Amino acid sequence: MSAKAISEQTGKEFLYKYICTSAAVQNRFRYASVTSETDWDRLSQEHPWLLTERLVVKPDQLIKRRGKLGLVGINLDLQGVREWLKARLMRETTVGKAKGVLKNFLIEPFVPHPQDEEFYVCIYATREGDHVLFHHEGGVEVGDVDAKAQRLMVAVDEKLSEDQVTEHLLTHVPDEKKEVLASFIVGLFNFYEDLYFTYLEINPIVVTKDGVYVLDMAAKIDATADYICKAKWGDVEFPPPFGREAYPEEAYIADLDAKSGASLKLTLLNPNGRIWTMVAGGGASVVYSDTICDLGGVDELANYGEYSGAPSEQQTYDYAKTILSLMTREKHPQGKVLIIGGSIANFTNVAATFKGIVRAIKDYQGPLKEHEVTIFVRRGGPNYQEGLRVMGEVGKTTGIPIHVFGTETHMTAIVGMALGHRPIPNQPPMDAHTANFLLNASSSAMTPATTRTASFSESRKSNDVTPAKKSKAGLPADSLCLLVNLAKATTLFGKQTKTIVWGMQTRAVQGMLDFDYVCSRDEPSVAAMVYPFTGDHKQKFYWGHKEILVPVYKNMADAMKKHTEVDVLISFASLRSAFDSTMEAMQYPQIHTIAIIAEGIPEAQTRKIIKVADEKGVTIIGPATVGGIKPGCFKIGNTGGMLDNILASKLYRPGSVAYVSRSGGMSNELNNIISRTTDGVCEGVAIGGDRYPGSTFMDHVLRYQDTPGVKMIIVLGEIGGTEEYKICQGIKEGRITKPVVCWCIGTCATMFTSEVQFGHAGACANQDSETAVAKNQALRDAGAYVPKSFDELGDVIKTVYDELVANGTIIPADEVPPPTVPMDYSWARELGLIRKPASFMTSICDERGQELIYAGMPITEVFKEEMGLGGVLGLLWFQRRLPRYACQFIEMCLMVTADHGPAVSGAHNTIVCARAGKDLISSLTSGLLTIGDRFGGALDAAAKQFSKAFDSGMLPMEFVNKMKKDGKLIMGIGHRVKSINNPDMRVQILKDFVKQHFPSTQLLDYALDVEKITTSKKPNLILNVDGFIGVAFVDLLRTCGGFTRDEADEFVEIGALNGIFVLGRSMGFIGHYLDQKRLKQGLYRHPWDDISYVSLHYCLS
Repeated sequence: MSAKAISEQTGKEFLYKYICTSAAVQNRFRYASVTSETDWDRLSQEHPWLLTERLVVKPDQLIKRRGKLGLVGINLDLQGVREWLKARLMRETTVGKAKGVLKNFLIEPFVPHPQDEEFYVCIYATREGDHVLFHHEGGVEVGDVDAKAQRLMVAVDEKLSEDQVTEHLLTHVPDEKKEVLASFIVGLFNFYEDLYFTYLEINPIVVTKDGVYVLDMAAKIDATADYICKAKWGDVEFPPPFGREAYPEEAYIADLDAKSGASLKLTLLNPNGRIWTMVAGGGASVVYSDTICDLGGVDELANYGEYSGAPSEQQTYDYAKTILSLMTREKHPQGKVLIIGGSIANFTNVAATFKGIVRAIKDYQGPLKEHEVTIFVRRGGPNYQEGLRVMGEVGKTTGIPIHVFGTETHMTAIVGMALGHRPIPNQPPMDAHTANFLLNASSSAMTPATTRTASFSESRKSNDVTPAKKSKAGLPADSLCLLVNLAKATTLFGKQTKTIVWGMQTRAVQGMLDFDYVCSRDEPSVAAMVYPFTGDHKQKFYWGHKEILVPVYKNMADAMKKHTEVDVLISFASLRSAFDSTMEAMQYPQIHTIAIIAEGIPEAQTRKIIKVADEKGVTIIGPATVGGIKPGCFKIGNTGGMLDNILASKLYRPGSVAYVSRSGGMSNELNNIISRTTDGVCEGVAIGGDRYPGSTFMDHVLRYQDTPGVKMIIVLGEIGGTEEYKICQGIKEGRITKPVVCWCIGTCATMFTSEVQFGHAGACANQDSETAVAKNQALRDAGAYVPKSFDELGDVIKTVYDELVANGTIIPADEVPPPTVPMDYSWARELGLIRKPASFMTSICDERGQELIYAGMPITEVFKEEMGLGGVLGLLWFQRRLPRYACQFIEMCLMVTADHGPAVSGAHNTIVCARAGKDLISSLTSGLLTIGDRFGGALDAAAKQFSKAFDSGMLPMEFVNKMKKDGKLIMGIGHRVKSINNPDMRVQILKDFVKQHFPSTQLLDYALDVEKITTSKKPNLILNVDGFIGVAFVDLLRTCGGFTRDEADEFVEIGALNGIFVLGRSMGFIGHYLDQKRLKQGLYRHPWDDISYVSLHYCLS
């Protein structure tokens, strides 16, 4: 949602901080908030004026007309305020249809004034600009301000002046107050714009000789502008509408939504209700709520919500478990139903998202059965067959009644089943699997033969793009229909349309190319891509069986210059960069259509885009859209879903029906409905769910009216806005003569007791005329075909189509078998159609899920258990959770091997390399390459030698004598500096720990016996730190209980122990590197006097 209401306190805080006006704004920041937990003594200390002034107290919970409802206490002292609150604070009250508890109150200074000093001012946003309303009589009895207020519309990107305010708004204001009011209203308007307000009402505003007093205020801000206004807004709290509690689960889902690129929404309507929904898609979620209410379930509907935008498995799991937790808290005598519904997804992998839901169902299977929950599932889209199979399987394994349906079932049919209004089929028919559509049996790499490219009832045109047609002669000049910019093209897409895609959306581009291929286009529709974050290069894609290269440009200017044939831009830019990239694209006259996919663009920016587009004759589709499709010609991005849906809905060739909707998911559902009830789609556009879509319903309806191949028009409207009334007027005036089937979703809104913001930003009625019920009735009265509910939409479409066929308007053509296209390897593997040996195998780590996993242990558990570095090393090296003493021993080994001064070969090499100007990695590698049997690498060798001798039963003296006889050094014995008389404290520290904590030290004891023999011959032949760690580690592996004898020996054999020295000494080498850089040491050159130059003399015989 974009426009969100804020509390009066928040609105006034913003105003007092940021308004810039010469008018003296009084009582700045003089307000106090009161709840049931307020400490009155502390409150009066923080706000001393409470003790000295007369006061006003009122609830601050988005309640309208508080004065008329008796909810304002006036001219009271502090004790009077407390007495007044006793009868109201935490008491239930009714406002309209909403019942709620009064929890938050606002106390402000009372401003004594006569009635003639009260005024009314309001600013609100519309598509064309911002309207400023002013009335010279404000207050409780202001009445119908829309009818009697002076008003001034400030067009988008224009400024408001004091002269304009005085001339147009202040005509009935006394002269002595005009200057103050004009300055204040201009400052208020600038403040409204700067902080991205969408609505701001002050009633009354009082002007006295002392200045301006803002008494009562109501406001909404554009929440999508948070990234722009964060510094000024801070952390804004958006209170729920009065009558609806703010639940922690709603806040939890809102937090998930804020952290995700997907969309996750949840509103609790009746936590004790028996009907719960978990619906994919903003538009579909409204349709399901409508259908539940239409079938009498409004009082039992527990929640409204939606998940969309390809959420991850973990995100869907978190969303699903929240709903399952809520619905299994209170039992219902009739049991409960969960409707997991959705339209046909465009790009979301249904099976992947269902995995999260399945996990949640398994986790809650006990409570679900205890609360007698029955689940109904209907979904379509990429890999939906696998998703439905898994969902059905979990029903069988858990014993929970789960009824599963696919695209063969009408989207909302499961609602009737769930509520007992229609029977549940025993074995619902299933559409063929994805694999049956796509795998090409032919070995030919040729483009498929041309299929039908003209409509069933239309002859082929030589020119794909036609100029816009003028309206019928004789229509009123001020007709609403004429609002459509006549400079824009009637036909947006054709067989030769070429586009540039902004953003590295390779999956969407490949989908477009596959669509082009099955439509028998001669060339791909994507001419180039623009991606500012890399240099110019080429990106590989498939064209049928062949691989092709599509150029990618860093700058849009280069792409436009080199591809002059392009007239469409598809922008996948983020919400932060979509505005700039779109404004840049409109600088190029060759572009006549732009699709903006991003959701969450601030409304002020969208309106600027619309203004420039209208001036330049550019058609904008979006924002917040999946795009549009012209079967047989062109599709935008992910529109229409994957190829299985393209083929199933016959979108590879044109039909006779055109549609326009707001929702992207619902547009795909329309593709499905139209393909099953008519000869197919001629063109379809999803204009987007924002309040101000770049193009309107009427824009596209008029295009369809002027397109010969379109024989009937379908409009899927929505609650909010008044665009559908323009269609009504167009029908009445005769501008629209083709049959129009129309349905506005959101009819359930009038049945709710409190305001509910639906999934789309624009899906909110601000007045009765914007409700779906009112618009459906107006369309019906105007002559459009309007079903009784969305359930009947398909039937009405079929009835109208059959009439057009019967009267000869549409002449159905013979169906052409769908062409085939190769399936991508990655998707075929996802569907389980093929298998391939993996190039790598790993068993220590898995990063694919929501959380990193080390040897089966989630990273959160690693930290929760405080396993430390030794524990992590145990997981990654040995795939075991080692005992605590073992983890400590590993960490001690790393500490004692970290460094041994700059003179040893590894440190020396690292230093020389660092002083030669090499980077850290090169210097570290130089040092590590010296590790071997002579330096540091004796751990493995010592472990092997001592283990072999001990395991063979050889006595320590026999072992020493044998090694001497074989002329071999005993690895791990001997030190250049340390001796029996000058022991190595590192060894002593480790020895004390091992003796105290290890269950057995047989090999260490054996090595110490060997040390007694070797030091008796020479005092420096001690068991050094490498040898000690080697033999102690063998004891650890053999006796800690985590390994078999064979496993312990294998780890020694494969070099695991040397890893301890490498890991530990790396810390020291890095330290030496940083030390040399910090000391700024220059290039090292070895001194001559430390080199013995040996001359060789050759004698000639």
